[in-house]
Amino acid sequence: MDLVLLCVFLPLFTVAWGQYEDYEGYYFSHNEYRDDDEWVNVYRQGFNFQCPPGEVIVAVRSTFSKKEGSDRRWNYACMPTPQNLGEQTECWWEEINRAGLEWYQTCSNNGLVAGFQSQYFPSVLDREWQFYCCRYGRRCPYSCWLTTEHPGHYGEDMDMMMYAYDYYIRGATTTFSGVDRDRQWKFIVCRMTDFDCQFESV
Repeated sequence: MDLVLLCVFLPLFTVAWGQYEDYEGYYFSHNEYRDDDEWVNVYRQGFNFQCPPGEVIVAVRSTFSKKEGSDRRWNYACMPTPQNLGEQTECWWEEINRAGLEWYQTCSNNGLVAGFQSQYFPSVLDREWQFYCCRYGRRCPYSCWLTTEHPGHYGEDMDMMMYAYDYYIRGATTTFSGVDRDRQWKFIVCRMTDFDCQFESV
């Protein structure tokens, strides 16, 4: 009986594993982080990161250093959007989220996060942030949710990756610790319609 079950399920497992390998290969061939020694910023310095046209943020990595002004180095990965999302029609920078404050922001106009801009302020030991957002046709978000906190505790390394292919980062909410001088992020993640819709988010 066990031999019969093995003969039935082994081909299925082989097919599923092959599909998984193909998906992973596609994912990482397009979206590798920059090298670990090539962060997008150095401590206490500003930076501007934008995905190439037609791509969106799918992963965020960060490491914290208390001795470097309680600051973080950042690294990002981008991924091309699928064809059913349509063409990228416009991109813009959202309003600045000030240093030392908690904040919540989503891309306006149904946009998706395609970049980050940040400036460090030594007087606050924190950063201000801006999202770079891009819109695809008149697609609309639905089935939105918040990720868990990244990092899990203040001062820890951070490694957030989107594992679901058809979910997109639309923004984030952050908390700031005046004691640890660090932030925790919850990313706002949504699916997008594969058809144009008539309403716009705010």
